[in-house]
Amino acid sequence: MTFVCEPTNVPPAEEIDIPAMKAKYAQERDKRIRREGQEQYAAPEDHLTHDTYAHDPFTPVVPRDAFDEEVDVAILGGGWTGILAAYHLTKAGVTNFKVIDHAGGFGGTWYWNRYPGIQCDNDAYCYLPLLEEMGWLPSKKFEDGKQIYEYIQMIVDKFGFRDNGVFHTLIKGLTWDESIKRWHVATDRDDSIRAKFVIMAGGTLSTPKFPAIPGIHKFKGHKSHTSRWDYDYTGGEWGNPELTKLADKRVAILGTGATSVQAVPYLGKYAKQLYVLQRTPSGVDKRDNPPTDPEWAASLQPGWQAARQENFLRAANEILPLDAPDLICDFWTEVNRNINADLKAEGATEHPMPEFWDRREKMDFQVMERVRRRVDSIVKDPATAEALKPYYRFMCKRPLSNNDYLDTFNQPNVKLIDVSATQGLEAMTENGFIADGQEYEIDAIIFASGFEVTSDLKRRWGFDDVVGRNGVSIYDYWADGPKTLHGMTAHNFPNMFFTGYVQGGLNGTTTLQFGEQGRHAAWVIREALESGVKSIEPSQEGQDAYLKRFKELELDLSVILNDCTPSYFTNEGDKEAKWFLFRGWGLGWDNWQAMLEDWRQKRDFAGMTVEK
Repeated sequence: MTFVCEPTNVPPAEEIDIPAMKAKYAQERDKRIRREGQEQYAAPEDHLTHDTYAHDPFTPVVPRDAFDEEVDVAILGGGWTGILAAYHLTKAGVTNFKVIDHAGGFGGTWYWNRYPGIQCDNDAYCYLPLLEEMGWLPSKKFEDGKQIYEYIQMIVDKFGFRDNGVFHTLIKGLTWDESIKRWHVATDRDDSIRAKFVIMAGGTLSTPKFPAIPGIHKFKGHKSHTSRWDYDYTGGEWGNPELTKLADKRVAILGTGATSVQAVPYLGKYAKQLYVLQRTPSGVDKRDNPPTDPEWAASLQPGWQAARQENFLRAANEILPLDAPDLICDFWTEVNRNINADLKAEGATEHPMPEFWDRREKMDFQVMERVRRRVDSIVKDPATAEALKPYYRFMCKRPLSNNDYLDTFNQPNVKLIDVSATQGLEAMTENGFIADGQEYEIDAIIFASGFEVTSDLKRRWGFDDVVGRNGVSIYDYWADGPKTLHGMTAHNFPNMFFTGYVQGGLNGTTTLQFGEQGRHAAWVIREALESGVKSIEPSQEGQDAYLKRFKELELDLSVILNDCTPSYFTNEGDKEAKWFLFRGWGLGWDNWQAMLEDWRQKRDFAGMTVEK
């Protein structure tokens, strides 16, 4: 079976006044910037509707006795990052560990997010890890959230660590005890857990955030966050979202990002009236989501998933070789695919440098113009269509796809409320919200306002503190951003491993990136346990040397920081964002992986202080 991925039909560059479009992008960005940055969102302890840590609408919270236990490893987080850490520990023969999470079970973001329409918006054949090890394939390219959750349970059961889970348990803080060379893990269940090693596996989409709208506490109607979808109020159920209880309800949804784009078609279908409150539109492409082809599945050879993930990395994040096919063939890979098609048509045999980067910028404008013209082709009201057009570069906000979102705005019961002029919703009242000076009465508001992704560490983690050697607080130590060795360990914090977007290699498949961090941690932990190591941490000299090299190699990402519309990528437009999402190892993913593998092979723990 031969698969051919064709370039997309983008407008010719000659039809786009790029200097004028750059000025338009800047104007649209500037009018949305708020000086208060992350403070435009409510403090995490003010959850507005209910405590999103303690409240679980999906699994009853039941009393249990407190633990008094020593473990080799405490994994903090039961989503993909924690699950993959547990998998790699298990494979390494380390089984005395606990996976601790405030959810009611394994799953992380796929446990909490059960809103109508939820799907993976990446190629599921890349995103879902361990497909070959599991002998399993998703049912379609963009798999449904419920099926992803069920697949997670299959992994947990196959590799036998379900009983290692400790759920409905919130981490309050961690303190290193030098006398016993262990971490005290404090929880809201009064547990006494003493862990030799800790893996911080909280993920990026774990702490819901709410906007700090004036008057929000006055509103007497129903309030909820999409990550705690209330089917008792809307009707329907997870996997069967027939929201029939909204037939007489006036509903507002705040936010137009990845979650809202999937939920809005269902709300528009069932609600009496739907208001979509938008500060910045998303770029929404069509979603070709065919079922998994049995013939293709039968043709797969060992190693196929790693090869596909590598192809996605090249096509979406790096440079796709001219002789390589685009196996992913969707909106994520369109820019590189189109550039390659143009170059091959010109007879090129390699990417011309530095001209390639000029071509890439031009193709970015062409692709985004195609996305804007798609809005005009679907949305009938010209003013609504214009408000829904994304005026920014391709990766300034997460690219999205949905076949029903834009059509929903043609329904008479659906109204887009553009709040960009006021940089967000002006206010709420007892009966509704105010936009452009007008009050709109509603029965319910749903916050599709996302998560604490690149905000300050304490907002994201929610721990009272993490106190390492010599009483050093991680919040003080990383007050100006992370300081690590390999992006995963830090001086003053022995036997602790960090995961996520922290000074390491970047991969477009987040589960691969976070999973490899878990694999590295598992290797170090196994080596330490087998050789009687009591504590291991970066030396000051080793960490400084890595940070120096990291900064020397750092890519120039000033365009994203300076030109992009505010979003969670840059902590709401912070030009010096400490936790900027794309700050990674400048020589690329493969080089970073090879560096770590070389480090492991030498087995000398270079750059670290080892105490036995």
